[in-house]
Amino acid sequence: MSLKNSIILFGGQSEERLVSVASAQNLALKLEVHAFWFLDQKLKVYNISKEELLAHPNAFTEQFVPKVSPLTQNLSEALPLMKGKNIILSMHGDEGENGTLQDFFGQNNIAYTGSNPEASRLAFDKKATKNVLEKEKIPVALDITLSSIDASFEKQVRDFSKKFDHHIVVKPTASGSSVGLFIIHSEEDLNLCLKKIKSGSATTYIAENFLEGRELTIGVWQSPQGITALPASEVVVQKGKNFDYLGKYLGDGVKELTPAPLDPPVAKQCQDLAVKVHLAIGCEGYTRTDMILTKSGPIVLEINTLPGLSKSSFIPQQLACINVSLKDFFEQQVKLANIRLKKMGIN
Repeated sequence: MSLKNSIILFGGQSEERLVSVASAQNLALKLEVHAFWFLDQKLKVYNISKEELLAHPNAFTEQFVPKVSPLTQNLSEALPLMKGKNIILSMHGDEGENGTLQDFFGQNNIAYTGSNPEASRLAFDKKATKNVLEKEKIPVALDITLSSIDASFEKQVRDFSKKFDHHIVVKPTASGSSVGLFIIHSEEDLNLCLKKIKSGSATTYIAENFLEGRELTIGVWQSPQGITALPASEVVVQKGKNFDYLGKYLGDGVKELTPAPLDPPVAKQCQDLAVKVHLAIGCEGYTRTDMILTKSGPIVLEINTLPGLSKSSFIPQQLACINVSLKDFFEQQVKLANIRLKKMGIN
């Protein structure tokens, strides 16, 4: 399946649109495709040249602003231009991962990479995901869900924090790239967290007990030949630092080890768990599961249905470990996307 018949779609309204641009830049270096389409925050479609995309500096910190006029005012207007094309989703967060775009492409008989709408919606909701994993006997952290517009929100967070001696994690139920993530180890951390939440845009949060252990993330690669777990990566955070947005994408106080230095039986246990999570949620294409390797074994944190693809992202790191290029990887993803269309009865 030729990538030259594919459109890389990136940008969007999400807080992760900067990461989306960085992913698209890396794909532009590795893939020969039909076009690069950028969605701005009003969801207008721009046909961006490879040169313009690659010339954008500091993708993780500076907004991408197209120099050309919009191709169309929205994706619906662009449907005639997508006929017979494959969409490679370089989108992260919100409309990219919550099933919205997947519904749109599926309803309009367009092949797209990644998971189906149902799995995307489920995985994007961290609490709903945990409910499914618990039914499958997959270990997850203890938690409570909270609404920041609830009058008792602050009391609930403080009570939960006290229960674990101020060692908790608070994050939006629907977000990624460590946006809005708060790791709390003190009363001071808690107060700062509550202050920032009041001024933030998210309204629904999940609070979990902080898990002591090694932080691992493992990609799962599904192709027409089957499902394979990629080598694990380990995140080593310097004392006093967090694996937040700055740490994840700018390397601030964070060291990433790929492959993770694990004993083979432990590595396999974690990889098998990532595959089990992928299947439990009903995902397709590729995913990445985050977990903590505790003294009693791995505990799952969450699954990402469209993980980052930038130079510094884990999926490219893990593919490199097994000598698989992004070109080969996405040729398989596009094949899988077209197989899905055929199963839906589209000729």
